[in-house]
Amino acid sequence: MSWLLRSALFVLVTLALAGCQTVGGWFSRDDAGDGPAALVDFEPTAEPRQVWSANMGRGPGRSRAALGPVYDRQEIWVADYRGRITVVDADSGSQKARHETDLAISAGPLLHGDRAYFGTFDGELVALDRASATVLWRARLSSEVLSRPVIQDGVVVVRCIDGRVFGIDEQSGARVWVHDRSVPLLTLRGNSDPLGRAGQVFIGYEDGVVSGLRAGDGSVLWDQRVSVPEGRTELDRLADIDGPMAIVGSELYVVSYHGQMAGLALDSGRILWSKDVASHRGISLQRTQLAAADREDAVWLVDRRNGATLWRDDSLARRNISRPVFFGRFLVTVDEQGYMHWYDVDQGGFAARSRIGRNTPAQAPLVVGNTLYVLDTDGRLTAWQVDR
Repeated sequence: MSWLLRSALFVLVTLALAGCQTVGGWFSRDDAGDGPAALVDFEPTAEPRQVWSANMGRGPGRSRAALGPVYDRQEIWVADYRGRITVVDADSGSQKARHETDLAISAGPLLHGDRAYFGTFDGELVALDRASATVLWRARLSSEVLSRPVIQDGVVVVRCIDGRVFGIDEQSGARVWVHDRSVPLLTLRGNSDPLGRAGQVFIGYEDGVVSGLRAGDGSVLWDQRVSVPEGRTELDRLADIDGPMAIVGSELYVVSYHGQMAGLALDSGRILWSKDVASHRGISLQRTQLAAADREDAVWLVDRRNGATLWRDDSLARRNISRPVFFGRFLVTVDEQGYMHWYDVDQGGFAARSRIGRNTPAQAPLVVGNTLYVLDTDGRLTAWQVDR
């Protein structure tokens, strides 16, 4: 669920060397003194249109909570940091349910069967009945949760900000296992979501390592360092894997803040290829293509088979853009001023520009079929389609 570091120098000066410190947010940056690049003129070749909008509570605010929209069974679910859960119809935006809870929700939901699972700022994993939002169980963890849980083989796997990963029994909430890995003193605020596949879970860590764990017992199948922390200061050594990873076939794709995008063999972690791209926003995947936005807000399209660059565009520099997502023949990213930029995937140029409003997007857009959903930090959800 970041982006860069609006007050990095201040953080380093005031850092108390006692325990893990986190810096940054989804829409902060290294070069805060520079203004955003001016929007370029172009001839539109597509016409995005907003089909509905809905109030989904207070939104995640700027707390860096991992609270984006989630789709399941023709419903869109959104939780806010004060514990309100709103459910709307995916086609119309009409409200289907609203639940007020006492939870300090920081991550989720994970929707599975008749249950919804949430992580909290208080260091809990909570299972709710999907229909009534009644609490079914609470599992005490070690620290706040800033990534969405995942379920594999009846075990809910949840990552805490202190580096511990917990396996929790889906039905009872009992702890099945815990995997403890230390994290660096200084990290970006946020964690990559655990990624599940065939009884395994894959975790990206703040020191540039990816681990493959067995979901049933938490045993380590492999560790692979993607990025080596280097530099004279803690800030220079930031190597977080802090955004979504992606799996297709037998390969796992990942990008780190320190500067490496890589393809890994899923069974062993062996690096198949790597290239110099620095990002904490994570990776999007469509067929043979990967997309990412780097630390300078350049948008990359990469061939997932070998890491070759298909195109790169830097015209959105310093606009603090979201992770770009594939939407049919488009690649879409949203900047912190609420402008949505639509790239032509094949050509790499702009096809359209629209605006979700004046607020910052909470996360990257969610794509479901022929509709794209964007949640802003104040809890407004908009749905978009495009004439192609």
